[in-house]
Amino acid sequence: MHGIKKTLTLLFASCALALPMATFAQEVPAVTAADVMFAVNNTWMMVSIFLVFIMHLGFAMVETGLTRAKNTVNILFKNTAIVAIGLLTYTLIGFNLMYPSEWLANGVFGAISLGVGTDAAGLTSAYNPGYTYWTDFLFQGMFAATAATIVSGAVAERVKLGPFLVFCTLYVALVYPFVGSWVWGGGWLAEKGFHDFAGSTLVHSVGGWGALAGIIVIGPRIGKYVNGQVKAIMGHNMPLLTIGAFLLWLGWFGFNGGSVLSADPGAVSYVLVTTCLAAAAGIIGSMTASWTIQKKPT
Repeated sequence: MHGIKKTLTLLFASCALALPMATFAQEVPAVTAADVMFAVNNTWMMVSIFLVFIMHLGFAMVETGLTRAKNTVNILFKNTAIVAIGLLTYTLIGFNLMYPSEWLANGVFGAISLGVGTDAAGLTSAYNPGYTYWTDFLFQGMFAATAATIVSGAVAERVKLGPFLVFCTLYVALVYPFVGSWVWGGGWLAEKGFHDFAGSTLVHSVGGWGALAGIIVIGPRIGKYVNGQVKAIMGHNMPLLTIGAFLLWLGWFGFNGGSVLSADPGAVSYVLVTTCLAAAAGIIGSMTASWTIQKKPT
């Protein structure tokens, strides 16, 4: 009798435990192929973010290696501060200026709102089939900070820290997203059919124009040109330069590959191969040019 009671007690206990589990199992929606692809796409986008982030270390190493030892602390400080300032200013103003919800003056000026934030839909494929709202923001924020590093290298060794940080703040908060909104934000260039893949214009060209403006205002380094002659100012650390070059090469797989905005195997692999071959051709091309013109490889 005691054995029967014990068996019945275990049976009822098992049923009581199984009931909520069965109910819970019924409430969990089935995982679809679209759900899996969303997770894969978003994961690749996050990996790309990490690769773009590591490019900032590459920029710091290249810029430090190509400058004189006395300016090392200034160079490293700038390249660290750029990332922090860039992300914070892009969070406060830049992202919403670049991707506004409303347009004024035919898409030239974006309607500005402060900060970032979204509802629960921003964490699902309802926001975008390839990534969440937050993944989108962080990927674009890394691009914005990268644009400012282009200027940093151009004005290396001849700009004071304070003014450069002020410039970096204004550049990432206003200038870069303002121009970026013309294409990626659906502005007037986008309406005319202009396309930009991986920021070839919006990041590199806009950064290059900022760099050109900086060197025009500041001028050359003291001692660079003497009595009409060009005086070479050599960098102090070639190993750092080499490390930086390989870090940038690595980071560009995320910069360009992530710009596919999905993990589509065909598109991503094609972009990665193109990126890698372009880097290799750039090395051989510059080496051949220097060997031909200067009679030695540099």
